[in-house]
Amino acid sequence: MAFDINNFKANGLTRGGARPSLFRVEMSLPPGVTNALSKFTFTCRASSVPASSIAPVEVPYFGRKIKLAGDRSFADWSVTIMNDEDFDVRSMFEEWSFNINTYEDNIKRSERNVYKAADAVVTQYGKIGVTNPIAAYTFVGLFPLEISAMELDWDSTNTIQTFNVTFAYDYWIPGRQLGRTRTDVNLGAGQGAGTIVLGDAPT
Repeated sequence: MAFDINNFKANGLTRGGARPSLFRVEMSLPPGVTNALSKFTFTCRASSVPASSIAPVEVPYFGRKIKLAGDRSFADWSVTIMNDEDFDVRSMFEEWSFNINTYEDNIKRSERNVYKAADAVVTQYGKIGVTNPIAAYTFVGLFPLEISAMELDWDSTNTIQTFNVTFAYDYWIPGRQLGRTRTDVNLGAGQGAGTIVLGDAPT
């Protein structure tokens, strides 16, 4: 059976296979950050759905151990962004990071945990187009941990400069719910806020 190509065609990639290049990243922002989200959506060229893992709890008994399910943890999330000459998207993330901890004074500019009043959605599409989302994941309560270096080199020709932003977040959930965090922390609905179930076309 394993060597029957017709069996594979009938039961394998019956819809042609999911394509990693067909995706879109959307995001909301906390208050006090200059909005460049519309440009971010177009210039975010790479992302991922990070791993989620459950750690085992080892319980010893008479020299032996059994493993029970422990707590769930989520890996950090990163995006790769193409930099334009206006630096709008880069400046947006730098301002967000500055509000968390200023460059000189080692203080935060946001009250309470307002800097976490943001979330993001990664939506993957089928070959039919944006009217055919096949999967989505919402990242809740995120904030930037690191804005990467931008390399400068006289030998770098015919390329577009890129940089990475790495985020911490509370958890991700399947489905598209952009604006969830802003509603949860009672800060008012932001752009795109509300619950959007998978299957709705993005606006």
